[in-house]
Amino acid sequence: DVQLVESGGGSVQAGGSLRLSCSISGYTQSSYCMGWFRQPTGKEREGVAVIDSDGFTSYADSVKGRFTISIDIHKNTLYLEMNSLKPEDTAMYYCAADAPTARADARTLHPNYLGQGTQVTVS
Repeated sequence: DVQLVESGGGSVQAGGSLRLSCSISGYTQSSYCMGWFRQPTGKEREGVAVIDSDGFTSYADSVKGRFTISIDIHKNTLYLEMNSLKPEDTAMYYCAADAPTARADARTLHPNYLGQGTQVTVS
């Protein structure tokens, strides 16, 4: 079974940076569409960034130019580099795997598999 384990969250001051990592295990498909959700306390979950095996990426408008998604296939790890962090970026961040043939679109990212989450707090 696919397992996703996030790490790298924490507390940071506004303007700072964090890099989230997602360790992927049990994924045997050659194609992939993986990304990150976030959910602030008391608010709905939103797709933040997505990457697919064709090399396409997609970002929520609120993070464009500040966040970068990448994947290291050899290390089975998905990353989210977050720069110029703002208090409104505070949320639980979740790693997700969509259907292998899905296209990268942060608006339609669907969590076939979802990690346990890592908290990011920006003050």
